[in-house]
Amino acid sequence: MSDTFFPLRAGLLASAMLAAPVIISALFATPAQALIVFDPSNYAENVLQAARALQQINNQIQSLTNQAQMLVNQARNLASLPMSTLAQLQSSVQQTQQLLNQAQNIAFNVQQIQTAFASTYGKAATSASNASLIADARTRWQNSVGAFQDSLKVQAGVVGNIPSNSSAMTSLVSASQSATGALQAAQAGNQLLALQSQQLSDLVAVLAAKGRADALEQARVTATEAQGQQQYKIFSTRSGYQPGNVTMFSGN
Repeated sequence: MSDTFFPLRAGLLASAMLAAPVIISALFATPAQALIVFDPSNYAENVLQAARALQQINNQIQSLTNQAQMLVNQARNLASLPMSTLAQLQSSVQQTQQLLNQAQNIAFNVQQIQTAFASTYGKAATSASNASLIADARTRWQNSVGAFQDSLKVQAGVVGNIPSNSSAMTSLVSASQSATGALQAAQAGNQLLALQSQQLSDLVAVLAAKGRADALEQARVTATEAQGQQQYKIFSTRSGYQPGNVTMFSGN
């Protein structure tokens, strides 16, 4: 029995040893496409590329934002001032000019002044009659009175411009302080300068009207003194008193 058992056992063991590689190969055999391999270096490179791409996108977005803000700023700088006081200032200047043009008798005209001084304010003629001298004196007096009246009218007109100028100045200062861009600030500044020029022109008009009145009055006084001297000469060169018979009452 023992002789039969050992050869059988040896055959079974040999068969098992031959079948083992086949079984192990069957256990570990898997399809090639199902095999997953993780490469750390490749993964890190992909992450870096994605980060760089994202950074580029962020940079482009920031650049577009800056360009949009630049366009907004340019639009603000090119925006015009929503108000203008030019018409109001021009109206004030025209009113003052009209008052100066209404100057009585002797206007603000070089030719008229020369003519008036040659005929009325010059030296009295030795052959002038009393009536002529009195007429010239009356003309000079009327010129002085008219000049003082003109001066007062100009002063009143300039004083009347003060409220409108004050309102314009307040509006322009407020507009300048709230300007959204360079153009609005510049326009507000230009209109403030125009307002200042208009006020200076009013001041010049007042000084001119006052100076005209003072000059005509001084000329009148001087001409009156010269006329008085001429009249005295005429009176002193006349012959002495000649007595004569005067009948007071008619005789019966």
